[in-house]
Amino acid sequence: MSESLSLVDLTVRFGETLAVDNVNLRLPTGVIGCLLGPSGCGKTSILRTVAGFESPGAGVVRLHGDTVAGAGWGHPPEQRRVGMIFQDLALFPHLTVADNIAFGLPRKPAEARRQRVQELLELVGLPGMGKRYPHHMSGGQQQRVAIARALAPRPDILLLDEPFSSLDVELRETLPRELRDILREAETTALLVTHDQAEAFAMADIVGVMQAGRLHQWDT
Repeated sequence: MSESLSLVDLTVRFGETLAVDNVNLRLPTGVIGCLLGPSGCGKTSILRTVAGFESPGAGVVRLHGDTVAGAGWGHPPEQRRVGMIFQDLALFPHLTVADNIAFGLPRKPAEARRQRVQELLELVGLPGMGKRYPHHMSGGQQQRVAIARALAPRPDILLLDEPFSSLDVELRETLPRELRDILREAETTALLVTHDQAEAFAMADIVGVMQAGRLHQWDT
């Protein structure tokens, strides 16, 4: 099985603070992985380094076998074919749902954008809601819009940073499994970070436990 993501001896520092300490992991294509650990353990720093928002202090990041970052350097995020869902979802309140989803498709012809948006609305279970605005939708529906927007350009890997933390308890029990099903239907590789063990095991095929910047296991 090919690998979508490979981290080799990855180390990330912020000044004197060691955020990620010599982490190694491999994420096969089509698999959902999860980094589980408390706040400040380094899991979000790994996500940001894979996305291209931070550069390694040492080690390398490989996407589909291509080295995209090494000590002190990295390809810019737009060259990595990586999608990301942030903790606060980062939807544009002044844009409709359809326009939010289409935001990642600026170079596509108008008809191709429209078709892709409709396809994604069906995929995430929001058919016919393209003309609504995010503030007219529930938290769970907004989460689905964020997923659709991230999937719109067909990223090679999707990164999810504590995507359920702002939702109520009932949604946090059901949405991880629904998102897992969406990602599998879309045949998308994903790496999730969370502090919630139930979310990790509801969504992921492989779970890694992080503590103080180190990855202590990476198992199915």
